[in-house]
Amino acid sequence: MTTTPTDDAASSSGSPGDDGPATPQDTAAELADAMTRAIKRIRRRTSERLEPYGITPAQGRALRTLAHAPGCELPDRAMRLSDLADRLHIAPRSATTVVDALEEAGMVERTPDPADRRAVRIVLTAAGHSAVERIGQVRHEVAQEYFGPVSPAEQDALLRALRSAEAAYAAATPPRRPGHPGAAR
Repeated sequence: MTTTPTDDAASSSGSPGDDGPATPQDTAAELADAMTRAIKRIRRRTSERLEPYGITPAQGRALRTLAHAPGCELPDRAMRLSDLADRLHIAPRSATTVVDALEEAGMVERTPDPADRRAVRIVLTAAGHSAVERIGQVRHEVAQEYFGPVSPAEQDALLRALRSAEAAYAAATPPRRPGHPGAAR
C-alpha cells in the first residue's frame, strides 16, 4: 500500500502499513510522493520569498538559465528566445510571456539576432544580474531551511540517488519536442 500525496506532515513519514514489508514498487511510489510534497513545499516557500522582489518562479528559472549562458551580456552571443524556450521545456509562446514580464521589469533586453533578423536574442541587464543574485540567495535559504535537519552524508546520498535516477530516466526517455502535448511544465 502506498501513501497518497498530501501536504499532511504526518503522511510524510508514514510506512507502507501493516501489510508486511514494502515492495520496491511501494517504496518507489512512496519516494515519488515524498518528492512531490518536498517540491511543492520548496516551490511555495521560494515563491513567497521572491514575491517582494516581483519575481515569479518561472521568471527566476528564465533568469538563471540566461545567466548561465555564455555571453549573456553580449547581444551577438546572448541566447535566442527559441533556445530559452527549449532549455526551459516550455512552448515558445510561454517563453515570450516570461520574457515580456522580465523586459518590463528591466531585467532583460531584446536585441535583434545579427545572423537571423527574424530571431531575437535576450540580453541580461545589470538589474537582471542583481535579481539572479537575490534568487540564488533565496534558493540557498529555502534549501537550508528544508534540508538543514538532514545530515550532510544523507544529503549527499540523496543527491547521488536523484542524479542516478535522472540520468537513467533521461537515457531511456526520448526528448519531447516543444509544442508537443505535455511538453510544458
